[in-house]
Amino acid sequence: MTAFSGWEMPVQYVGIAQEHQAVRQQAGMFDISHMGKFVLKGHQVIEQLQRLVPSDLARLQPGAAQYTVLLTPEAGIVDDLIVYYQGEDAAGQPTVVLIVNAGTTLKDKTWLTEHLDLGQVDFQDLSTEKALIAVQGPQAIACLQPLVEADLSAVKPFGHLAAPVLGQLGFLARTGYTGEDGFEVMVDAAAGVELWRSLLAAGVTPCGLGCRDTLRLEAAMALYGQDIDETTTPLEAGLGWLVHLDTKGDFIGRSVLEQQKQAGVQRRLVGLRMAGRNIARHGYPVVHERQTVGEVTSGSWSPTLEQAIALAYVPVALSKVGQQLNVEIRGKFYSGEVVKRPFYRRQASL
Repeated sequence: MTAFSGWEMPVQYVGIAQEHQAVRQQAGMFDISHMGKFVLKGHQVIEQLQRLVPSDLARLQPGAAQYTVLLTPEAGIVDDLIVYYQGEDAAGQPTVVLIVNAGTTLKDKTWLTEHLDLGQVDFQDLSTEKALIAVQGPQAIACLQPLVEADLSAVKPFGHLAAPVLGQLGFLARTGYTGEDGFEVMVDAAAGVELWRSLLAAGVTPCGLGCRDTLRLEAAMALYGQDIDETTTPLEAGLGWLVHLDTKGDFIGRSVLEQQKQAGVQRRLVGLRMAGRNIARHGYPVVHERQTVGEVTSGSWSPTLEQAIALAYVPVALSKVGQQLNVEIRGKFYSGEVVKRPFYRRQASL
């Protein structure tokens, strides 16, 4: 166990490599109840959120979601999050669920409540009231389905729905942070304990923070506070696909992103494959021709690929696939090669 953003979290249960392979090959589950959980309601909720993110939320249909980022006026990333649009509730109020990072929950809540018109939008913080359990892997849906009164196979990736889970209404989203298929399930805290025990009885492997990091790194998913933060823009971080300059109006940070789009970014987040078993970890310098040119943001041994991999910011001129770079590890230099991201991509189901 370890302290993590004010929570006590498991690093591992039986071993990082074993848990990692369970998710890649069968099914694993993560207690991610530490994530921030907000519910926003109001007829202007989408219009209000549009001004805070670079993604066009107006195109969201009920039951769909958008991965996006909150931005500072300088286009730095306040946090990355997922916006789930539920449509109208029983009272006819358009409803949005936001899932944000644990370490930034308070910061995000402050940012949102300062920039939203709370006369138009009702803001609820359910972070400590709800449990959130992620079930991930090729067999995840088969293991979860008997516990849910809805056809999970009919839900598209990044789709979501409300349905009874073990007899109690829950929120289920076909999203995750592992590169595998699966669902994230939000229920009341007591129901979360019952759900965990039921999944355990069904043979789902409990997984900790250790393999959560190796899984997301193989899938090249950014970790807030390491790969992205308020000093990085989405265009630098390779998240240009969520910046919709052509289809939406003004939003915080737009002018900076327009300038970067026109002039080009100076640096870019790239994937590195290290030679041998040399692991390039967060903060290690990236070196080219004896000059420090960048810094590793995330790095680990990949259990799936059986090689050391990393993410790093480097100048655009050195960001092309095949570029040879060095990483300084404890005073010595070890070679790495820029490779295409993600490092791992699951095969589509037949």
